[in-house]
Amino acid sequence: MRRAWLALAACVALVLTSGGAAAATVTAGAGPAAATTAMRPDRDGPAGFRWGTNSRHVAVPGPAPYQMPYLGGAYGGYIGMTGNWAYWLGCTGSSLAYSATNAAQARINFTTYHEGIGYGAYWSMGGPGVDPHYNGTTAEAVMWGARQAARALHDIAKGGGINYPVVWAAIVLPGTKPAKDNGWNSVYTSPCSGKVKQSFVPATVDRADFNGFFDYITSHSPYKVGVYSSPLAWKSIFLTGAASRIPHTYEWAHEPQTATLSKAPFGWCLNHGSGACAQFFGGQTYTSKYALMWQWSGGAGAVNGIGDFDQIDVTRLR
Repeated sequence: MRRAWLALAACVALVLTSGGAAAATVTAGAGPAAATTAMRPDRDGPAGFRWGTNSRHVAVPGPAPYQMPYLGGAYGGYIGMTGNWAYWLGCTGSSLAYSATNAAQARINFTTYHEGIGYGAYWSMGGPGVDPHYNGTTAEAVMWGARQAARALHDIAKGGGINYPVVWAAIVLPGTKPAKDNGWNSVYTSPCSGKVKQSFVPATVDRADFNGFFDYITSHSPYKVGVYSSPLAWKSIFLTGAASRIPHTYEWAHEPQTATLSKAPFGWCLNHGSGACAQFFGGQTYTSKYALMWQWSGGAGAVNGIGDFDQIDVTRLR
């Protein structure tokens, strides 16, 4: 998944250019990941943490139990894009950042070898400004969020379900077509037009959209809801008042990031624990029990040549 989607734009980019189902079967010793395994830094840690990947296909060394590319250690999980608003509505150029191969590998590690979190899913949310029925009310925004949630659950079920009990809502500012802000800060003439007719969406209406998504998922499935975002994007959308606060919602951060995999994190801080630490949002920090994941490499400006790498606190939802 891509980095801040303010500067992020194109990967969970979040660019969504992976094209749906995924690529080739992985064989032991295949690809750049296996070739550089000998260069790996310290293993994942501390106890309870695992490294994993998200979005686009990554060559994962095998056979099972599968190993984490480049870094070594157990492959700790995969989060794929189950859908996004633009792809769902048929906007030209939209695609899914998803790898069926990585999902299967993560699922095998989890179900057979009891490693990591298995396969999880995220939905790239559209803000009120790309709602085909936008009328400026919180009531309609709630319905728009609920419609997206219903589609996300449909896609998850169609794909055979997920192991990880959190459905992630990616709330980002991609900077790419068809809507550079995904409709969170602007209203468009139509969802796929790319033409802004109103350069303002109230934070309360944005929050109603997310609330509709949250409430539908939790009332129509056994899953919990989490958010993938960054402090900068979150503040731009929800400002700093009551609409911005999510003290009891699971979070997946994507700031800061590094392109240098030898500076892999230990816990919530880069460079084996001595570098910059994960930045969460909505009033939370990495010390919160709701801080679950962190994409620490692979996004815009931090491309590492392999894929999108995550740090996962495996124990917090066990």
